Amino acid sequence: MGMEKEGKIKTILGPYTQALPDILNYQIVTKIIIAIWIFLLGRIFQALLKSSGRVAVTTGDWKFLFTTWQGILIVLLGLGSLFIYVAFDLNSKIVLSRNLISEQQETLEDTIKEGFYSVGKLINVRGLLVVLYIALIAPIIGLGVSISATEGLYIPTFISSVIEGSVLYSALSLVAVLVFLSIGIANLFILHGMIIDGLSIKEAGKQSRALVRANWKDYIKQNVIFVFLIVISLIGMAIICLFIPLKLITLLPAGPVSRILTIFFVTVGTIISMLTALQGIPLYILKMTQLFYTYKQGSEFEFTGIKRDKPIEYKKGIAAVLIIALIAVAVMYTHFDQFFPLETNVKIIAHRAGGNEGRENTLSGLETAWNAGAYGSEIDIQRTKDGYYVLNHDGTFKRVAGDNRRPEEMTLREVKKLSIDGEPVPTYEEMLIASRDRIVLFTELKGNTADIQMADDAVSLIKQYQMEDGCVLISLQYDVIDYIETNYPEIQTGFLTFASFGNTAALNCDYIGLEEESATSDAIDAIHKEGKKVLVWTANEEGSQKHFLCTDADGLITDNVSQAIRLTAALEQRSDLDRMVDKIKTIF
Repeated sequence: MGMEKEGKIKTILGPYTQALPDILNYQIVTKIIIAIWIFLLGRIFQALLKSSGRVAVTTGDWKFLFTTWQGILIVLLGLGSLFIYVAFDLNSKIVLSRNLISEQQETLEDTIKEGFYSVGKLINVRGLLVVLYIALIAPIIGLGVSISATEGLYIPTFISSVIEGSVLYSALSLVAVLVFLSIGIANLFILHGMIIDGLSIKEAGKQSRALVRANWKDYIKQNVIFVFLIVISLIGMAIICLFIPLKLITLLPAGPVSRILTIFFVTVGTIISMLTALQGIPLYILKMTQLFYTYKQGSEFEFTGIKRDKPIEYKKGIAAVLIIALIAVAVMYTHFDQFFPLETNVKIIAHRAGGNEGRENTLSGLETAWNAGAYGSEIDIQRTKDGYYVLNHDGTFKRVAGDNRRPEEMTLREVKKLSIDGEPVPTYEEMLIASRDRIVLFTELKGNTADIQMADDAVSLIKQYQMEDGCVLISLQYDVIDYIETNYPEIQTGFLTFASFGNTAALNCDYIGLEEESATSDAIDAIHKEGKKVLVWTANEEGSQKHFLCTDADGLITDNVSQAIRLTAALEQRSDLDRMVDKIKTIF
């Protein structure tokens, strides 16, 4: 039975694995082309931003994109880039798949050119909608293929948490997802019809919907079988090449031999994983193309494989992997602790005073963070009608104290009558006094009153209590942070951003706060090169916390402080294998 199953896997996957060298060659060439384009585009963007007096565009400066000629040109270039990505990331892959399946002899250069020229059919309203769906919607809902530039696109955590916390918003988001899913499924073969059959985008859409309607059951079946067999094959390869050797290594006593073997096999596993990831989407498109031909002709279109004049020489590839692994051993063994540090330097900062373990934005919450061992406490301040500063995150006190009024609509006396689980709303001064010489206070200038007056007043209070070294003023509004940094350089500042482009690291502040999905190793390194520190917000899940504790970030804002503290201590007990795997995960 086992031999029959193995034979079936080889029969189904065999023709596709024969295409791997062609796919790899295509991926290398197109990735280089896209990298060159991105490099040039970045230089153009920087020149346009510099001419407008900016170094980056952030979420607090989005109007710039539609009110200046530089911004409008950036938007147009950005949209143009999406078409270029579709050309190289999808269209040319479909052309390649057609050539491999139908045994058409075409050079790689001609394949890429055909995919690029086919973009001309997308330059219309329908085509723009298709490109926007592929680039923006598909990666968010997780259905179908998307372009590599936006495959990591996500809904920011602070927005998704609001959606999850509301029944109405959750229902509306579910409806939206179902609508977009149905649109995506109905148009699965729209690019195939446009490229292979030469149809207009409108006719290709009609054809795709007809094919999906008539064959959706078989499409699901074929996808499940294909993905299952791919996964089984990868698991088998991982067990043989990685898990078994690494398990055997754990039986050895800790020392030079086990460390050398760990470096070697983890390097091999990483290379194989990278090559696998590089070929995953092209293989899937190859399968979709075979199904497209099958559904069009109404009977099985068999893909029997690729006829080659010479057999594939896998030995050279294996030798290259082994050489790279040996070089890695030579380099990493002598600098192991530098490459894979045992301890973390990331500071834990409690969100909204004490996180989930204390009352939100209260003195007791601050005390909870201090007792848990947090380095800092992040709080939110807003101005009252009579000019005092009190703590509150939302636009009103409805959620925390049951009062639907805004802070700016109330006097301090009225605010003090409110109760947060039996505790009064504190003033900023009270929080400054409570945190002094104990815990660093990261104060977010929040709400409608986050303006220049708030900046001046907050700085004045910090100086009054001589807490310049124990406070950091942060905000989502860059103009306010820029004002503080320019006029009060002695005060530590931080700008929070969840979406930006340009040289974000060069923004005028001391800290840059990155939403966890955008806090990549490259982004962190770029910020450090500018002499600034990195805050990651708001990482609450254990896996996410562990990930960022293994990065070079400077601070981690979280609601689950005690969990983060425990993870920090646990990192010091890791094996060499765990240290390598944890670090590699932060890079890829």
